Amino acid sequence: MSNDVATRKEVKIAKAGRKARRRNHNFSGGDRATIATFVGVPTLIHIFMVWIPAICTVLLSFTFWDGIGGLKNIKWVGFTNYRQIIQLDADFGPAIRNNLYWLAVFALIATPLGILLAYYIDKNLKGTKFYQTSFYMPLVISLAVTGIIWDYIFNSDGLINSLLGNNTNDSAIDFWGDPNKNIWVVLFIASWRHIGYIMLLYLAGMKSVDPSLREAAAIDGATEWSTFRKVVVPSLRPVNVIIIVVTIIESLRAFDLVYIINRGTNGLQLLGVLVYDNILGSSMRIGWGAAYATLLFILCIGPIIVYLYQNFSRED
Repeated sequence: MSNDVATRKEVKIAKAGRKARRRNHNFSGGDRATIATFVGVPTLIHIFMVWIPAICTVLLSFTFWDGIGGLKNIKWVGFTNYRQIIQLDADFGPAIRNNLYWLAVFALIATPLGILLAYYIDKNLKGTKFYQTSFYMPLVISLAVTGIIWDYIFNSDGLINSLLGNNTNDSAIDFWGDPNKNIWVVLFIASWRHIGYIMLLYLAGMKSVDPSLREAAAIDGATEWSTFRKVVVPSLRPVNVIIIVVTIIESLRAFDLVYIINRGTNGLQLLGVLVYDNILGSSMRIGWGAAYATLLFILCIGPIIVYLYQNFSRED
């Protein structure tokens, strides 16, 4: 008898749940129009502006096309573009190497410095507002303008040589003249901007940490550094994921800075520059440019997927 009563109660609960779900989905015409506008329209724009061009780029990477004569002149060549890039393009190796340098400097130097700045600024030291604004200012300037400013500072007729009195004779320092050192000068400039970006992200995350966690750690006798490592950093896991993703993407999609300085030549070859030169440059090798873009996409998305998978697997 008790089993029958329990069964009837479960049936009533199930019916009530179904009715509640039906009420929740019983949107009016205005509600549906609002949802379609604010969800459907951005989704369609994203599909047409991002996914369709991305899929077309991947397909074009398996073709030969010079962009002349319309789509009828597209020829399917399979993996020929990829083989030719690896075997014949002298800029491919230096571009991969420079992008990896970029990633290493951002990950091992610029990002830790940004986190360290956020740590000290969060302590509300004297002049915090000034430091915070100073390190944030580079983010307001676009990378193209940043390249113009620093090119003026470092070129042979620029600010440094003018201050040294070297711009009127042959003793001018040529900061862009050594292919083996140019990448390091540019990485210094790029890090100047990236440090402020990471500082801003991490500082925003640290402001949201529950103060009671730090108080509990202090009561337990933890030092300030131990509290930061063992309490604050684990609490900022979502911010840490964002920082990893941003660092990888910013490193591999670098383009503006080096193209403004010297069109990505003389030791500053990058994958992003090769994509631009092959698709919009004088060579008009659409297939090669699409292949470079596909390789760049794989290099960007691959480490991010692996990192996110490992993090969510540990969480599960």
